[in-house]
Amino acid sequence: MDINLLGVYYGMKYVIPEMQKNGGGRIVNVASVGGIRGVLNQTAYVATKHAVAGMTKNAALEYGKDNILTNAIAPGAILTSMVAEAFNQVNPSDPKAAEKEYASRNPTRKLGDPKDVGNLVAYLLSDENGYVSGQVIAIDGGESNMYGNP
Repeated sequence: MDINLLGVYYGMKYVIPEMQKNGGGRIVNVASVGGIRGVLNQTAYVATKHAVAGMTKNAALEYGKDNILTNAIAPGAILTSMVAEAFNQVNPSDPKAAEKEYASRNPTRKLGDPKDVGNLVAYLLSDENGYVSGQVIAIDGGESNMYGNP
C-alpha cells in the first residue's frame, strides 16, 4: 500500500501544484496489468494497481484544464532482471525453459522488452503527446485481452 498506492498519491499531490505554476506537464504513473484485470492470489497488489488506474483517470479529468496530461502504463511480463530471476527460481536447471513456457501463453509468444516500456513512457512524457490523457495503457503483447481464454 505504501509504495504502490501512497507513493503515487503523494507524488501527484506534490508535483501537480508545481506543474500548475509552470503551465502544465506530463505524468506517467506505473500501474500493472493487475490494475486492469484480476490476478489470482494477489488481492492487495491488484487493489493498489486498480487504485493507481483510478487516480490517473481522475487526475486527467481534474487537471487537463491546467495542461497536465496524466496517463498510466500497465506492464505485463517484461523481461527484466527481476523477472529473469523468477524464472531461475521456477526452474533452476533451465530458466529459459520456464521463460518459454510462460511466454507461450502470450499472443506474441514472447515477453516484453524493457525498451518497449521506455519508448512508450518517453512518448507519453514528450511534447509529441499533446492529447493522450486519462489512459491506462497495457504493455503486455495483448495478453490482457485473453480474459478466461486458454
